[in-house]
Amino acid sequence: MNDHRKLGRELGLFDTDPLIGAGLPYWLPDGAVVRHVLEEYIRTAERAAGYRHVYSPVLGKRELYEISGHWSHYSDDMFPPMELGGEQVVLRPSLCPHHAVIYRSRSHSYRELPLRIAELGGMYRSELSGVLGGLTRVRAIQLNDAHIFCTLDQVAEEAQAALEMIRRAYEALGISPARYRLSLRGPGGKYVTALELWQRSTALLTEVLDRSGLPYEAAEGEAAFYGPKIDVQVVDGAGREFTLSTVQVDFHQPERFGLHYIGADGAKHRPVMVHRSVIGSVERAVAHLIEEHGGAFPAWLAPTQVVILPVSAAELPNAVALAAGCARRGLRAEIAGPERGSLGARVRESRLVPYQAVIGAKEAAGDLVAVRLRDGRRLDPLPVEEVLARIAALVGGHRADLWDGAPR
Repeated sequence: MNDHRKLGRELGLFDTDPLIGAGLPYWLPDGAVVRHVLEEYIRTAERAAGYRHVYSPVLGKRELYEISGHWSHYSDDMFPPMELGGEQVVLRPSLCPHHAVIYRSRSHSYRELPLRIAELGGMYRSELSGVLGGLTRVRAIQLNDAHIFCTLDQVAEEAQAALEMIRRAYEALGISPARYRLSLRGPGGKYVTALELWQRSTALLTEVLDRSGLPYEAAEGEAAFYGPKIDVQVVDGAGREFTLSTVQVDFHQPERFGLHYIGADGAKHRPVMVHRSVIGSVERAVAHLIEEHGGAFPAWLAPTQVVILPVSAAELPNAVALAAGCARRGLRAEIAGPERGSLGARVRESRLVPYQAVIGAKEAAGDLVAVRLRDGRRLDPLPVEEVLARIAALVGGHRADLWDGAPR
């Protein structure tokens, strides 16, 4: 079993310190690369799907969360209010109230809908010390979140499109869902009332799942306090299941915040709010990727994509030129020269790097490079420019295979 807590520290991806606090990991340079590349992948995919990105503050007045319902239904998981200038402000546990206010800040016509707002934003949960662990349960969370404001007729199509975004992201990341769960309300008072709205939301998500042909299971008691959701479940190396991605339908907050759009009839109408997260929290996503791949990330996500191995000091000029060529193509490369040991030792040290580019006397003379793939394959020496072009194409396409169909 790959424990991301142990492996993440060994690989120099993240760490913790009691002086910073429990549940507050910091990211080391290689981990920061993985996080940055993952975030940029999501932002690019969202832009291509018509999302518009925003930034919103991690603080909000207590009144904001009273309106949204978080204060009455979720305050046990929130940090205590802070007194500021005679007002109480709170670290947000969710981004949706801010996005509702952003929508409300401008008037909207039905012609603008669906309006898709996305943000990779910070939020904070007051998790108990006993449940904290590595990156999977933390107190400071970077959430890939989005909210789609749409008409009732547009809900099913938007939810279906969100599921397709999740499918494509999982394919690029080399991970698979364990199951799809329709999370419904259960007994108890943790949910907002409005039974009719719950029934409408549940019917819409059931329709989406049935139309998609995805197998799913219904689970009572797993819904958000304001509405049902589709949860995409994954399983870690220890067999523990958790939610990575989610799609939710919300009639509650548009009503609470008085959201509206002007319809074709010139009257005001209430939009529906679809909550959607492709990879959930960045922390939990990276934890799962570490465990799933054992640190051997897909090439596009790897901290170092190409390690250049000159056999002797005589090939160092060629290695420097190859590194410059990698940089021009946006590839992350480093040189592991002979001062770091024998070629065999350097190959073993670089076992998690997708591409090992070996340059000996023969390769240097012909402007060639001999590529070893992480899966153990050795390619015949090829021209430097051909190698760079092929690697850049595979990386740019977010491909899981390393070389024209070779296993990763």
